[in-house]
Amino acid sequence: MSEQDDGRSGHARGVTRRQTLGIGGALGLTAATGLATAAALARRPSFTGDELRSAVPLPPAFQVPLPIPAVLAPVSTAGSANRYEITQREATVEILPGVRTPMWTYGGTFPGPTIESRRGRPITVRHRNELPVPTVVHLHGGRTPASADGYPTDLVLPEGWPDATRTGQGGHSMGTRDMSGRGMGAHGMSGLGMGAHGRDAMHDPRAVVTGPTRGYTFPLNQRATLLWYHDHRMDFTAPAIWRGLAGLHIVRDDTEDALGLPAGRHELPLMIADRAFAADGSLDYPSLDPTLRNRPGVREPYLAGVLGDVILVNGAPWPVHEVDAARYRLRILNASNARHYELEVLTDDGRRIDLVQIGADQGLLAAPVTHRLLPMAPAERYDVIIDFAGVPVGARVRVVNRLGSGRTRDVMAFRVARKVTDRSRIPRVLSRDLPTWRRSDATRVREISFRAGRMHGGHGWLIDGKPFDPARSDVTVRFGDVEVWRLIADVHHPVHLHLVGFHVLARGGGRPLRHDAGLKDTISLRPGESAEIITRFDGYRGRYLFHCHNAEHEDMGMMANLEIV
Repeated sequence: MSEQDDGRSGHARGVTRRQTLGIGGALGLTAATGLATAAALARRPSFTGDELRSAVPLPPAFQVPLPIPAVLAPVSTAGSANRYEITQREATVEILPGVRTPMWTYGGTFPGPTIESRRGRPITVRHRNELPVPTVVHLHGGRTPASADGYPTDLVLPEGWPDATRTGQGGHSMGTRDMSGRGMGAHGMSGLGMGAHGRDAMHDPRAVVTGPTRGYTFPLNQRATLLWYHDHRMDFTAPAIWRGLAGLHIVRDDTEDALGLPAGRHELPLMIADRAFAADGSLDYPSLDPTLRNRPGVREPYLAGVLGDVILVNGAPWPVHEVDAARYRLRILNASNARHYELEVLTDDGRRIDLVQIGADQGLLAAPVTHRLLPMAPAERYDVIIDFAGVPVGARVRVVNRLGSGRTRDVMAFRVARKVTDRSRIPRVLSRDLPTWRRSDATRVREISFRAGRMHGGHGWLIDGKPFDPARSDVTVRFGDVEVWRLIADVHHPVHLHLVGFHVLARGGGRPLRHDAGLKDTISLRPGESAEIITRFDGYRGRYLFHCHNAEHEDMGMMANLEIV
């Protein structure tokens, strides 16, 4: 049976300035140094980050039609795998009406083309890099061998990139990083092991560097679900995603197809992301190095995360979509760098419409869960059904963000156009294949902290007090072992594990929240919160990552290596 929540926010409200500045010793250190981010956190505890304001006139809400990303056709379906090709290239895209915006794209569009695949049938996606910088492709949520997981130093170099290691033998050099921009190194410039300022650069002897093309093979031996692919280049993930390097990937299977869920035009993929625009129509982003070639990092006010003042859905600002008076399945991704959402669906006369959750990051729930408010952190995905049957023809339904203000409170709208016969359904039992790990199955309990701190003489975002180093082994687990991880945060940190899905066991010593149901790969930690997750480390051996998916935190040290042996 569906369960009804009580409408309470999943975010900590009523946090005082003293509480915000006092969350975690490392954040206290950061605040003591006078970082502007601490003040921003105190003003707006529902966010971690600061907002850019666009310098170009913005369109009114609910005027632009919702685009649906094109489904990418395979170049071959022969043999044991489907094969796809994507060219990463610069393109000029119309996002705001009448305004041309240069972007980095997968295949010339934003979002990139959607890949649809079948569970258990492998695919190979060959990417060609025609951008001016190296790239890395990560299939987020993919159950993928380490060689194709998109490790941040496994770069795909463009033609003419000056790196002696481009033959794929490894030895790639990365620059040292800190959040304030002091002592930054050259990321991938020469392979000589020295940073741009003459400091020793980090060295990864296991990096596999190729170019200008690379094929990623995904076995897809995993549950049907919504995944997404995005750039994962070390130190520069945040600005690369901001510039457009993100797309959807849907895995389907026969069991899900047989459930009778809304399908066809009644199934909508929705990639929600915020952006800001400069006066010339280009995307505004506070990079220390706008070329994204040498110096990672952002200007000091944005060290905690970059927020935009324009809400995009599938690359359109505050769009509207015409719907039937029927059930719709919404496959929602929060692809924002740092913005959190708390989604609510309202008619124009103020009536709230339920969000019936049927799936999480890693596929269908066991049974539906009904929400009035649905919190979403960066990189989280939710599979929900909205029923428009009770809405009069001609009426409008708005999706709003309870954590937004002004223009960022609106997300998108639906206009009910016609009555139809709706044969879809929401089964009381959605799936029976969810893993049933128990705490007693765990071979180990680990405690892992996510906090601000000192890094290379400046300010960083750290895991267990250390910034990311690709040459260091942080956590080693045995293949097949079940472990419980207790995750501890100072501010908001959406924590993502590569390769595996997990169940949320507890938050703050109590029960999980309602939106924690199902199998997840990203958990939103709230300020000062601890949470326990449980998973089995199987699938493949090799080197993977876990990290904060606030993309600015990730770039500024908040990643760690996970070795499965």
